[in-house]
Amino acid sequence: MNRNDEHILIGSIYFEDLKVGQVFDSAPAVTLTQGHAAFHAAQFGDRLRLPLDAPLCEATTGRASLAHPNLVCNVAIGQTTEPTQRVRGNLFYRGLVLEIPVFIGDTLRTTTEIVALRQNSVKAARPATGMAVLQVHVENQHHETVMHFWRCAMLPCRDPQARTGACDSFDAIPQRLAPDHLAAAIPADWNLSHFRRAVPGPHFADVESGSHYVVDARDTVTGAPELARLTLNLARAHTDANASAYGRRLVYGGHTISMAAAGISRALPNLVTLLAWRTCDHTAPVFDGDRLWTEFWVEDTMPASRGGGLVDLRAFVQAERPDENVQVLDWRVVGLMA
Repeated sequence: MNRNDEHILIGSIYFEDLKVGQVFDSAPAVTLTQGHAAFHAAQFGDRLRLPLDAPLCEATTGRASLAHPNLVCNVAIGQTTEPTQRVRGNLFYRGLVLEIPVFIGDTLRTTTEIVALRQNSVKAARPATGMAVLQVHVENQHHETVMHFWRCAMLPCRDPQARTGACDSFDAIPQRLAPDHLAAAIPADWNLSHFRRAVPGPHFADVESGSHYVVDARDTVTGAPELARLTLNLARAHTDANASAYGRRLVYGGHTISMAAAGISRALPNLVTLLAWRTCDHTAPVFDGDRLWTEFWVEDTMPASRGGGLVDLRAFVQAERPDENVQVLDWRVVGLMA
């Protein structure tokens, strides 16, 4: 076979290559299977009942096998990573609401649009980088909106001394979720009264604003690259230490978030599901082998018109390492309780 020096380089996007208005929609659609569910359960040991208990799920929702909301989010985020393969770190998420429930057998399709670009200040000792804001729209096989949210990624510039002039405002990113938006995300046909009868308390009426929970059990990060691969996450830093700014593989942020959710499910074992992320900030990197532990506060409770209600939670995750302890996640999540 004849060969020459010409070749097509795959995955070569840098900050300078992105333009506001660019749309990325070529990620494969993903049909969620019991294999995805089993992998998620094995990774995180999350105790949310509906994805685990098919008879309870069918009696409550009318269908068996609810997909864990964090599995849905992890797959959807993985589908957005074509423009951010060289990511140095994912900084935050905003405005994420699970508009409709997702069940095993549903198919997720994701469209990602670049809506803002801002270069970071150039410093002599640091290669140039920039922040890209991505607006993400997720649909199911029926073209129904599953989620619509924003995420912000930091990317390297091709030229380490680049001065791109990119200085877009991030003001279009929503700073709060409207109460009506959250109320509309509560599935109207779910039988929450059955959940209350079938599952012993505590339930929504027993949870008080201001309560502080500390999950004493630590859990060690393992299998991080496998989750990235399962969710089609193309970010190189999750599988190649040489592509990371830290010289070590960077753990996919969804891994840390899912470990926090598993901790919450221990403390509030009768959560029905998770409905929204008000904010989610990765405050420091996470690496293979870190021991993570979670604490959270109940910031607010909001009764729902058909019984039960929403609980506003703010979770902090700490990473324990031989040489330091550091906060790695600040996550404000809204759960539904019966």
